[in-house]
Amino acid sequence: MGNRGMEDLIPLVNKLQDAFSSIGQACNLDLPQIAVVGGQSAGKSSVLENFVGRDFLPRGSGIVTRRPLVLQLISATAEWAEFLHCKGKKFTDFDEVRGEIEAETDRATGGNKGISPVPINLRVYSPHVLNLTLIDLPGITKVPVGDQPVDIEQQIKEMIMQFITRESCLILAVTPANSDLANSDALKMAKDVDPQGLRTIGVITKLDLMDEGTDAREVLENKLLPLRRGYIGVVNRSQKDIDGKKDIKAAMEAERKFFFSHPSYRHMADKMGTPRLQKVLNEQLTNHIRDTLPSFRSKLQSQLLALDKEAEEYRGYLPDDPSRKTKQLLQMVQQFSVDFDKRIEGSGDQVDTVELSGGAKINRIFHERFPFELVKMECDEKEMRREISYAIKNIHGIRTGLFTPDMAFEAIVKKQIMKLKGPCVKCVDMVIQELINVVRQCSNKLESFPMLREETERIVTSHIRDRESRAKDQVLLLIDIELSYINTNHEDFIGFANAQQRSSQANKSQSSATNQVIRKGWLTINNISIMKGGAKEYWFVLTAETLSWFKDDEEKEKKYMLPLDNLKVRDVEKSFMSSKHIFCIFNTDSRNVYKDNRTLELACDSQDDVDSWKSSLLRAGVYPEKTTTVESETTTTSDNFSMDPQLERKVETIRNLVDSYMAIVNKCTRDLIPKTIMHLMIINVKDFINAELLAQLYSTGDQNALMDESQEQAQRRDEVLRTHQALKEALTIIGDISTSTITTPMPPPVDNSWMGPGGNRRSPPPSPTAPRRMSSGQRPGPRGAPPPPNRPGPLGPFNNSADSPQAPSRPNRAPPSIPSRRPPPSPTRQAPP
Repeated sequence: MGNRGMEDLIPLVNKLQDAFSSIGQACNLDLPQIAVVGGQSAGKSSVLENFVGRDFLPRGSGIVTRRPLVLQLISATAEWAEFLHCKGKKFTDFDEVRGEIEAETDRATGGNKGISPVPINLRVYSPHVLNLTLIDLPGITKVPVGDQPVDIEQQIKEMIMQFITRESCLILAVTPANSDLANSDALKMAKDVDPQGLRTIGVITKLDLMDEGTDAREVLENKLLPLRRGYIGVVNRSQKDIDGKKDIKAAMEAERKFFFSHPSYRHMADKMGTPRLQKVLNEQLTNHIRDTLPSFRSKLQSQLLALDKEAEEYRGYLPDDPSRKTKQLLQMVQQFSVDFDKRIEGSGDQVDTVELSGGAKINRIFHERFPFELVKMECDEKEMRREISYAIKNIHGIRTGLFTPDMAFEAIVKKQIMKLKGPCVKCVDMVIQELINVVRQCSNKLESFPMLREETERIVTSHIRDRESRAKDQVLLLIDIELSYINTNHEDFIGFANAQQRSSQANKSQSSATNQVIRKGWLTINNISIMKGGAKEYWFVLTAETLSWFKDDEEKEKKYMLPLDNLKVRDVEKSFMSSKHIFCIFNTDSRNVYKDNRTLELACDSQDDVDSWKSSLLRAGVYPEKTTTVESETTTTSDNFSMDPQLERKVETIRNLVDSYMAIVNKCTRDLIPKTIMHLMIINVKDFINAELLAQLYSTGDQNALMDESQEQAQRRDEVLRTHQALKEALTIIGDISTSTITTPMPPPVDNSWMGPGGNRRSPPPSPTAPRRMSSGQRPGPRGAPPPPNRPGPLGPFNNSADSPQAPSRPNRAPPSIPSRRPPPSPTRQAPP
């Protein structure tokens, strides 16, 4: 290959690739694309070939490149080419590559100069290239020929714009020396997409074809029409050279002789030619690589910091050391105990922000779920009165009683107390389930030692199950104690004499709390028809007497207020189409609850939210629906209830007594059951883990087997140590590259106002020769444009050498002969002295 600069970059890139591959990551350098833009037959393909160092592109007169050629250079151990349209076929002869490009172009465009925007994708694999993308674009033409469309110029420009508008694309604006640079379409398009000139390099071709006595010296010195990156002159092979099989190496030598022997270019010959163009482009690639290194370094350093602590723990780690296993066993058990305690008491190191867990979940069971289960056991009013009526009648037997029997009161109260056993046992079950969940969460930190984790979970769970039976026995014992003695002398019990009076006072006090707000929150009304907008979310406010909802939580726009009289609540099956949990409110008198709806379906995000709202509704007097048995349905109250006013008074009295006494029992139960569970279950399990767990683990057998690492943990340890070392090596390599590569500074800005913003060109300074010539013998005098302030300093990459001519010395230089076709002087120009 002919590009030595590219070969110098390959080791640098390979170092980076090796550094990143050692840690299993991709080194995405994303090197820039290089596109050549210019007029028809300007020598674009030759410039591209010289950069690659291979002769493989079609040549000829007129428009030869009629489709964009996207050339991907890929570093490989061998050299071959492959087309995307014939994948799998390898081309090792580059003459065949040229033939395939021509054939594929004709297949899409025909053989009569037609064009197509569909690119040809060619991949060249070689050990002498970097991973780059080069783009050979059709030349800009004005007049359609052959099968070309009428708007050929616009189509080609749009085609070119698709590629050069990308910020990662370097633009080689190719202009032949025997044409007027001021009318260069390539420079105009480059200016449109790169107004600052950061990625545009001017390339002047066909310097050897200029008329005798003319040259492009002032252009190449970046003085006539300056570019920020300046211009580079190249001499490509002629058609005769190509036909004569003159290789690129010989062509570069001939180009070198041309510049050193030409009187107008010999002082800047070292800044001209294909090698110089290769060097400038490779400097740009080197700059790009250096620019990407800080982000790579930052990424690797953050990964290294994340692994430092873990790698330090693993360094010098001896998996089979008995003393290490003993020490680590003690640490693991102690950590497990601390984690369990924190999850129960709160202030854990890992706070769950998604759902309630541990102590918070148990607190909710004690103060929301358990009271809710207790209330669900209460009978409705009609059922209670019927039972009291039966009890009074059965106690009197065949006789008609004159007084209210206290035995009826005891019978009803004991029946109600018996119903409390179910909710109490269920409360124990819920707490046990949460304790087991906490144990599993705490044992996650033991996953590196599967045997230890399994034994720890087994021992603690077995102890919890053992305590479960004792806790349930104690809870049931508390209920049996309540049943054993009905204390009608309790200070809070109303007694027979005050039953009716206390009942009316309670009703009055209850009605006075109408404005008490019980709960607020978001709920979705689920049963709004689609015609009316479908399910909507509202802000609900529950008070002691009403349920209201608003448009939002500012509570300014009230949508509806629902009285709670005769309302009950029941669960609704979750729809398979919905992720929400639903419950509904309905009227016991079969009336519409909300507008035309018999029920009001309300949806929450979780079952816990549903339970919490139902508990709040219970506080407001909205009870859950009772499931009616078949037996009770067959028995009608009208057949069994006596309408005797005396019996009704007895029923009312006992009803008030039962309410008063059950309120005392419920209050005691709500207080004692959580305390009992806390003492017998939670505190006991905490004490067991602190005092007995380690001894139980030692008594299981071989302690060394408990501390055997899992295969995943051993792999993790090796992976952490290997990655940590590889990261350090990668950072060292990046540091070496940063210090060994030199960044080429961007040339200073130049006044390129000769091409106005948006591509509207100002009138350029007149060319010193005819439109197809560029002369060094004439230099422009004072112009309308303001470039002179830039001229004393170095402009572009070419005016830094000592032999570059300076402005004061130029009048002393004898001007060359002036061609006869020189245009008359402009009024704004001054004749040289």
